[in-house]
Amino acid sequence: MPQLPAPSYPDDVRARLEADAREIIARYPDSRSALLPLLHLVQAEEGHVTRTGQRFCAEMLDLTTAEVTAVATFYSMYRRKPSGDYQVGVCTNTLCAVMGGDAIFSALQEHLGVGNGETTGDGKVTLEHIECNAACDFAPVVMVNWEFFDNQTVQSAKSLVDDLRAGTQVEPTRGAPLCTFKDTARILAGFPDERPGAVEASGGAGHASLIGLRLAKGESAPARVVHPRGSGAPAPRDGAPHDPSPAEHLSSHDAPQDTAASDPDHPAGPAAEEGE
Repeated sequence: MPQLPAPSYPDDVRARLEADAREIIARYPDSRSALLPLLHLVQAEEGHVTRTGQRFCAEMLDLTTAEVTAVATFYSMYRRKPSGDYQVGVCTNTLCAVMGGDAIFSALQEHLGVGNGETTGDGKVTLEHIECNAACDFAPVVMVNWEFFDNQTVQSAKSLVDDLRAGTQVEPTRGAPLCTFKDTARILAGFPDERPGAVEASGGAGHASLIGLRLAKGESAPARVVHPRGSGAPAPRDGAPHDPSPAEHLSSHDAPQDTAASDPDHPAGPAAEEGE
């Protein structure tokens, strides 16, 4: 059993964190609403949420440590043990899994010599599977410190983690440039990203993801409906081009390949573009 209470931060660290915490708390009419960003703040200090960090949050918000612990252990974005500079999350939810996510995750475990939630011996990479990265039209997707690396394969994912461990600069597919997990945690706490060009960098959702939004706005969809391969779907009775209705799906995933190029046991060619 750990000794109670948890040790305090050194005086200089405590003073710096208190100043940041007061800035965060001032954003909310109810101070306890600041708990989530405060947990990111203490995670930015040590790379995970320690007992000392939980005690600090409780004292700043006039909560019990039990209340803070209940929140810190509920959300998977808060780490409860030391972790790497780069959190590499492989989506293994349904679509990414069948498109090759399971193969990528298995290959990375063997390549790095770690299991789920474990960190490489050099402290660089923590590997984990993630239930959904909300980027299904780019499947299979890998995230590093919550930045997207889309359309991955086993080989590209291996090269990615090798570059991270070697200190080689890597660029996300879209979004802000990559930074360490501690730096990411501070940004999530609500402090500005002061790196030149980081705020201006952006990366929107893919074409398939945005079609539903365009239809909801009343915009016409330029793409035609793609029927599943081998479905035997009949052509329009009058032979005229088919104008898709809002109820019909326009995603290229309506016509999936048998598997993705990221699955070495069942290789396939590149996915077709929307409407092809």
